[in-house]
Amino acid sequence: QVQLVESGGGLVQPGGSLRLSCAASGFTLAYFAIAWFRQAPGKEREGVACISSSDRITYYADAVKGRFTISRDNAKNAVYLQMNSLKPEDTAVYYCAARGYICSGLISDYGAWGQGTQVTVSS
Repeated sequence: QVQLVESGGGLVQPGGSLRLSCAASGFTLAYFAIAWFRQAPGKEREGVACISSSDRITYYADAVKGRFTISRDNAKNAVYLQMNSLKPEDTAVYYCAARGYICSGLISDYGAWGQGTQVTVSS
């Protein structure tokens, strides 16, 4: 069974950091592009970051450039999202998603999704 599971969310103060993890079961993440999306209450789901498969090219939304870093550890079959200098507007449910090889900004291009992890940035 193909499954993605996110973890690492929580409550953090503005300016703080969190590291989200996306673990896979039933397939090998190394062969897939992995993206992080987020969805805040009342807003549409939006792309945050993506890392391609073999060449590990990374992409970031303008809102998170310089603060978030996406990486992968193929030995652990996992992808991570390091989030620094968090802002209240980063509050959302964060999802990881997989598609073949190359990143895409289209939600519909991703066939496998995790259940999401809540990130709340508040003082």
